[in-house]
Amino acid sequence: MIGSSNTLTGPIGYANQRGDLLKALKPLGVDDIEVTAFPNGPDLNQALIAGRLDVANYGDTPALVARGSGLSTRLLNFTEFNMDAGVVAKDPSIKTLKDLAGKKIGAPKGSYIDRYLRGALKAENIDAEIVHLLPADQEGPLQTGAIAGAALPGVFPSVQLQAFEAKGFHLVDSAYRNHPTLAGTSVTVSTDAFLSKFATFGSAWQKLYGESVTAVKADWNAYVDFEIANSKASPDLIRAAANPDTLAAEPFPAAAVALITGTKKFLVDNGSVASDFDLDGWFYLQK
Repeated sequence: MIGSSNTLTGPIGYANQRGDLLKALKPLGVDDIEVTAFPNGPDLNQALIAGRLDVANYGDTPALVARGSGLSTRLLNFTEFNMDAGVVAKDPSIKTLKDLAGKKIGAPKGSYIDRYLRGALKAENIDAEIVHLLPADQEGPLQTGAIAGAALPGVFPSVQLQAFEAKGFHLVDSAYRNHPTLAGTSVTVSTDAFLSKFATFGSAWQKLYGESVTAVKADWNAYVDFEIANSKASPDLIRAAANPDTLAAEPFPAAAVALITGTKKFLVDNGSVASDFDLDGWFYLQK
């Protein structure tokens, strides 16, 4: 998973807190769950390649890149969709993305935020320099002017985009406001080797996730409180960003499939996905 601590979040994290996660997986022979957090998708991909992970939850862009590079994975479900990302700036003269032409913009390369930024720049025919910076490392360079803009995730519960706005940086562009077709999705993938060894895991995981989403939507305030307790971000910002419509009990909601289809095409066209592949064949469909 992507994060700063080895704590499960999202509907699966909520299920884990309630004791439902291990209970659902125990009949498959799972006696323990080890959680490992990574700062960015490409780092997680390296762990998948090395065989250190069985299941991964992260953004669509690095998952697509890994699959297109030959890593044998299957997409079990979408964990979130319509994920916002945006660009903030300090200089008041920078009002739109066009004002960043020829300037440096920080972004976590290889992430869904990076894909949004590159797609937005291309859509507006803007040439800018993208500098690899994780969200946690962007405030200093933005304050000093080393970068003119910072591309950040605006997702619940990390709310990093909203946190930068709360500190006085202003929003220049966002997926929600300016480029809705560039919103991101997050996915759960597993390796073919693991799914071959545990033949019923995929269907069990999809059932568990669907039940977890149903549970959090039925007790939404308690779920938001759970996310607040596991986050260092402002509770007010987290509550404002919480949106049950970004979660679906079904594994492959149409809105998420449409977004990832556009993302894959973009990544194939710009060479980030080395070898094109069929999405339907990647999706894990219950037998």
